[in-house]
Amino acid sequence: MRRADRLFQIIQIMRRARAPITADAIAEELETSKRTVYRDIATLMGQRVPIRGEAGMGYVLDQGFDLPPLMLTPDEIEAAVLGAQWVASRGDPSLARAAQDLIAKIGASVPERLRPYVLEPAGRAVPAWRSAPPDQLDMAQLRASIRAGRKVSLRYRDEQERETERVIWPITVGYHETVRILVGWCELRTAFRNFRTDRVAACEFLDDRYPERPSILRARWRAEREEEHRRHMAAREAELNRDVQDTPAT
Repeated sequence: MRRADRLFQIIQIMRRARAPITADAIAEELETSKRTVYRDIATLMGQRVPIRGEAGMGYVLDQGFDLPPLMLTPDEIEAAVLGAQWVASRGDPSLARAAQDLIAKIGASVPERLRPYVLEPAGRAVPAWRSAPPDQLDMAQLRASIRAGRKVSLRYRDEQERETERVIWPITVGYHETVRILVGWCELRTAFRNFRTDRVAACEFLDDRYPERPSILRARWRAEREEEHRRHMAAREAELNRDVQDTPAT
């Protein structure tokens, strides 16, 4: 790896890290020596890149520092194009158009030498084998409600065709192979619930904001999911241990 590329990658590693990152970790990712990392960090600091920290403690990049937005590596370009291809074939119509526009913008913005990575990438997302059923609500407006932290009123039909009225606090949309799932806090059940967008019989986007910030609500949802996963894994391990104990010795 050229030194200029390595300096750029060190900045990228620090940008995505949420805690101080050690020279050991940086050296392992870049497949170079710790001594080289120390020397490169000293060079970056000498060029007034706002890096804080010291050897043995870890380094952080101060907020507010950024690189020109289109200084992309070939791998980053292919990652962006691959993700956009996936969204173009599986997202709702608004996101699919945005994904196609994104690919076109990347191709028009990167240097000529990098354009083949956009037009003829080494990887390609496999087209969806079956189209998702149509959404029964405006997905672009739903995403706007999620960003604004506004409530949504649904008339929802379950798998037995039973309808219920729900007011939910939407927090995210899950894009699966053949369905899309709206996740939100349900006022009726006082718990997080999943709603298939193709089973929504009617939807009203409300002006009322819910009392928590969307990011805090998402953090609660993730914590509940992680705790549920831990309980499931613990139960599975206990079951396996019982099976071992019940197996007769030979």
